[in-house]
Amino acid sequence: MASSVPGYSPSFKKPPETLRLRRKRARSLGAELAPGGRPEPAPRRAALAAGLPLRPYPAAGRGGGPGAPGRNPFARLDNRPRAAAEPPDGPPQAPGPFPGSRRERDVLRAEKPEGTALAGPLQGAPEMPSHTSHRSFSESDMPPSGSAELPVDWSLKTRLLFTSSHPFAWADHLKAQEEAQGVVQHCRAVDVTLPPSIQDPKLCTELRCAFQQSLVYWLHPAFPWLSLFPRIGADRKMSAKTSPWSNDESLQHILMSDWSVSFTSLYNLLKTKLCPYFYVCTYQFTILFRAAGLAGNDVITALISPTTRGIREAMKNEGIEFSLPLVKESGHEKKKASGTSLGPGEEQAISDEDEEESFSWLEEMGVQDKIKKPDMLSIKLRKEKHEVQVDHRPESVVLVKGANTLTLLNFLINCRSVIAASGPQAGLPPTLLSPRAFRGATMQMLKARSVNVKKQGVSGYKDQFSLEITGPIMPHSLHSVTMLLRSSQRGSFSAGLYTHEPTAVFNICPPVDQVLGKETVREELANCGLHPKTLDQLSQTPVLGKSSLRSVEMSDYVYNWRS
Repeated sequence: MASSVPGYSPSFKKPPETLRLRRKRARSLGAELAPGGRPEPAPRRAALAAGLPLRPYPAAGRGGGPGAPGRNPFARLDNRPRAAAEPPDGPPQAPGPFPGSRRERDVLRAEKPEGTALAGPLQGAPEMPSHTSHRSFSESDMPPSGSAELPVDWSLKTRLLFTSSHPFAWADHLKAQEEAQGVVQHCRAVDVTLPPSIQDPKLCTELRCAFQQSLVYWLHPAFPWLSLFPRIGADRKMSAKTSPWSNDESLQHILMSDWSVSFTSLYNLLKTKLCPYFYVCTYQFTILFRAAGLAGNDVITALISPTTRGIREAMKNEGIEFSLPLVKESGHEKKKASGTSLGPGEEQAISDEDEEESFSWLEEMGVQDKIKKPDMLSIKLRKEKHEVQVDHRPESVVLVKGANTLTLLNFLINCRSVIAASGPQAGLPPTLLSPRAFRGATMQMLKARSVNVKKQGVSGYKDQFSLEITGPIMPHSLHSVTMLLRSSQRGSFSAGLYTHEPTAVFNICPPVDQVLGKETVREELANCGLHPKTLDQLSQTPVLGKSSLRSVEMSDYVYNWRS
């Protein structure tokens, strides 16, 4: 009868019988020892009695010693992920699960904190971020994330947030003499070189003056009640502000005339290599002008982003030769982008030639009479649709080089589209941002403040220090501040960088006709007002593509970064 029951096994025993056999076997074994000189644990003896397969016994030294209490490897007093730079400051933990076991791997995976892809110099190759940038250069040109210098970043930043285990109190409450000395050092372009480590930064007058020097920038126009950066998407912030020029054409004419003088002065400084670069911020696009020798170019360059088909057509009509570095163009499209090199008749001839070539394969098949060819209007509309698809996108960035930048200057001075015709920014000239003084400019200071907070650690609360810098942060300021923090924070700090997104595409690597050597750049731009190390960095060929630096971490004087 029992054999007819499904799943019945003759070796089946009732639970009381199993317990009795286990007690009997335990008494018979007595004080017998398992291999390795340790008594067999009761659960292991029970498993042996039941005939269950067992894993090999751990090797000596890999687990606890005789009499070591059992430990749940998944138990943690603090379930919060430990920060990457936070050293273990508690007593040594009990031994974990067996190395190499699946349980150990699960525990390590569960305890791995988020955002620890940045590897230090001693941890092997750094883990690169998941973000993939579209670059126009070889991946071998990318500097390693774990080096003594950062890659050059030509984007404008709106905010920098530095954190460190060392206080930033030295950056607060500058004395009147220190503030004045910092301004003088900026105007005289004094190069300050600090030691690798400063024992007491708060008492270092040289550090505090240099920090004040790094916060200076020049702006035009300047209205104390109006924030003039950023300009793209700033209508909501400006809507409640007073704009006396919005409905006064004579006042608008005066503002624009004054702006034209300042713009021309700034360009002349750039041309004579007394100013390294500057930005023109309009309500719909931003322009970066760079002197010859920077970013690997031997001529003056200007990058405009984002652009529209209307702006590009207007530039062509003014005879400005330009290119779209991120858009693949055919041969005749490149000629058309050069401005006046093609007349109406030549352009029509090229279009007819392209049309004949595109339908030549139909003639070879003998079906050309059965296919209706599209008329010239359809072809033109299709091309215009393709051109409009890149509008307002990073791919619409325009590159102007050499003498064409002067033509671009005249175009911008006379172009009405650089000024909003309606809205809160109506009648307001574009913002000019420069690291050096120019005619009509106003000296401004980036805002800096330090904050001390308590951060919960494994063994209690720890001090966490931060330094926040806000404003239109240009590339030279970013590099100068990081050089100062390298010394004041003893080669250990982290930073979050907030980018003005329309300017991230300025990090593309455009075609270069001739690359100037570092010594040549230093000699030709010696009077531009930048620190030699900052000048060396800005002369590098850009490698970030359409991306920009998002986070930076320095550990033991070595940078790790993400874009």
